[in-house]
Amino acid sequence: MASLANNDLWVFGYGSLMWSPGFEWIERVPAVLSGYHRALCILSVHHRGTPERPGLVLGLDKGGSCRGLAFRVAQDKTEATIAYLREREQVTSVYVETTHRLRLNDGRLVEAIAYTADRTHSQFVRGLSHEALLERVSQGVGVSGRNPDYVRATHTEMKKLGINDPKLTKLITALDRAGL
Repeated sequence: MASLANNDLWVFGYGSLMWSPGFEWIERVPAVLSGYHRALCILSVHHRGTPERPGLVLGLDKGGSCRGLAFRVAQDKTEATIAYLREREQVTSVYVETTHRLRLNDGRLVEAIAYTADRTHSQFVRGLSHEALLERVSQGVGVSGRNPDYVRATHTEMKKLGINDPKLTKLITALDRAGL
């Protein structure tokens, strides 16, 4: 059995952190988080939308498993990295900073922080139809840019990692057809 490595900070990325972490890391490894899945379940009123025209971004919701990337951060960068992540991810407190055991592709087990969806938050949504997903993503523009660009960049990174998400692929196809 693999041993649990706890020397440095590990961060789990499943959405924009995969392609734009924004912090210094010393190792980047594909990983699996059990007990949560990736879902377009967060109304974005800051990064990819506004309160008047919210976009839609990914969150970790309960159930299933999620393939993403684990980033190892040197101990001397831990404090600055956590401060950065809290500023980025906690703008409206829709995410909860949690710690989880990840299995890295090489078999190692690590404890990592991840930002999971707060199901009680007003920005949490689930069960949206394809049409509702497309409408939200199509309209979203926030301080970090257009919502379709976020979805496309995430989908591209997922494809590089061999992660298939039929719902996201269908959404990308619809965005392409709409010229977005």
